[in-house]
Amino acid sequence: MLVILAPNTDENAKEYQKTWEFLSTLPNVQLRKHIVRGMQQRLTEIYLIGDTTRIDSEQIAALPTVERVIRISESYRILGRHKDSQRAVGFEYNGVHFSQDNLNVFAGLCAVDSREHTEQMMKALQENGQQCTRMGAYKPRTSPYSFQGHGKACLPYIFELAGKYGIKVIAMEVTHERHIEEISECLEQTGRPTGVILQIGTRNIQNFEFLKAVGRQLEFPILLKRGFGITLSESLNAAEYLATEGNANVIFCLRGMNTSLGNPHRNFVDFAHVPVVKRLTRMPVCIDPSHSVGSREKTPDGLLDVFHATAQGIIAGANMVLVDFHPAPQKALVDGPQALLLAELPIFLEDIDIARQAYIKRTQLTKKLETRGEVM
Repeated sequence: MLVILAPNTDENAKEYQKTWEFLSTLPNVQLRKHIVRGMQQRLTEIYLIGDTTRIDSEQIAALPTVERVIRISESYRILGRHKDSQRAVGFEYNGVHFSQDNLNVFAGLCAVDSREHTEQMMKALQENGQQCTRMGAYKPRTSPYSFQGHGKACLPYIFELAGKYGIKVIAMEVTHERHIEEISECLEQTGRPTGVILQIGTRNIQNFEFLKAVGRQLEFPILLKRGFGITLSESLNAAEYLATEGNANVIFCLRGMNTSLGNPHRNFVDFAHVPVVKRLTRMPVCIDPSHSVGSREKTPDGLLDVFHATAQGIIAGANMVLVDFHPAPQKALVDGPQALLLAELPIFLEDIDIARQAYIKRTQLTKKLETRGEVM
């Protein structure tokens, strides 16, 4: 059962305390509180976990500060929509809004290899009006002999350059709890010139103890990549692991499935699941065309496969794009063959805008049906 309180409820108020005390006395039920911070209001959600079948929802709804009560029947208790269109969706972080209604582009280096390339990338982003990027400091690799990233050694100049070029949020993969500590400490030491979204890669999606550890920290939002060889439901339950530990500021990333059926692409592109994830959950949905396609192959119409895959995800309603660029792909230490060129950045962004406008026009079709009294 989910109890949603009135917007901006003061937890120090007597009314809130009275409601919380009553809920705490319910037998065989545990309480879990989540705060959803939107652009204009703060919502408190209280989850009643346990045997709630005998609880009178009308009695709960009559408690002070309670706005409404929802009985939960779906697997994704915290991140699920539960067929309630009024539930808060999205969050604000470091001045950037993330929701199922907008779009943010995170173009950048799959793996940071030098300060020079990092600065060239961020300078290009600033020149093209971008405020988000991806920067890989920690890189889990299939081979133990491959480049594993510079780790905490490159964090100071990444954050310094982000501040210099107005980058507000950096998506950065972590594979161990100490990486989170290193990022937090370095941000503090450099004066917090930027923000970080912790990225959990496809290989760690069923590392449940790691998911719990990342979910317990409330400082950073989380970008969770779908598992490359598991079902969508299993991946969404991994996101729920994060939320149950306290951090519900989660973005779900589709990055392609590992199967020979996807050849000649690196992975089988799964962007048709964008609207599915948005229907089942409240999470903003990201697409990763670089790791889905895995090459710079060009189609007869002159567009790269990466451009086509990106447009497919956006026209289906994607809210974030995670894409590889590099100033000199031939020198990249990770995934150089799939990286886009800095000269292609403005064209890529323009193509994204075309696809986004097409998506907006498509959503307007439903409004036409509503005015006619029809349901789509």
